[in-house]
Amino acid sequence: MWPRVEFDFSRRVSPRELPELMDGDCSYEDFRDCLRSLEKVNRWLLGYRPTLSWLERLPRGLRGPVHIVDVGSGGGDLLRQIAGWARRRDIAVQLTGIDLNPYAAGAAAESTPKELGIEWVTGDALEYRPEKPIDIVVSSLLTHHLEDEEIAALLRWMETTVQMGWFINDLERSELASRLFGWMRWHWIVRHDGPVSFRRAFRKEDWERLLAKAEIQRKAATVEHWRPGRLCVGRWK
Repeated sequence: MWPRVEFDFSRRVSPRELPELMDGDCSYEDFRDCLRSLEKVNRWLLGYRPTLSWLERLPRGLRGPVHIVDVGSGGGDLLRQIAGWARRRDIAVQLTGIDLNPYAAGAAAESTPKELGIEWVTGDALEYRPEKPIDIVVSSLLTHHLEDEEIAALLRWMETTVQMGWFINDLERSELASRLFGWMRWHWIVRHDGPVSFRRAFRKEDWERLLAKAEIQRKAATVEHWRPGRLCVGRWK
């Protein structure tokens, strides 16, 4: 039986306390179709806009391709958006998506034109050591799947790994945003997991606490609200 989701947004609920179906066992087909539904969510609710806007601050005229790694890349939709963004601006990029779920690479490859040249990796990002150094790390809708200790570890890894900057695009813990999401018709897993995700999402004070836990100075990072329902954290070095 699915857990009953109460509309209490006073605190961030632990993923262990309130699990999502997407994080459990399901077939490859359900996982892939869930990711395709999430792509519609991102497109219709302007979910790519914060990340692409942050990337606009990338200096022009850089030598060689910029290596951008998407942690928790899922179905690969964010990297496809970044590929289009870079092509329109004549910016050379090397794009890599990494995800723990063994289904993710296959689902991403199914939906991605081969000519984009995106590499899909299955594994733990914190153990990822590519030949070309990582310039930028992005993630979208990943951190609400993680416990606080895991988020702090991810922040520390990004801070010590990237050459240029990192950006986390995730949900704001808001009843209004949760109700807006509930008005849409999505894949059955997404319909269940959406309200759960907003309970596991963040407010500004959560990110301030997590940055401190990772020993990253608050003034070094930005915490930005994006409507509808996004709260994003970023840092340029």
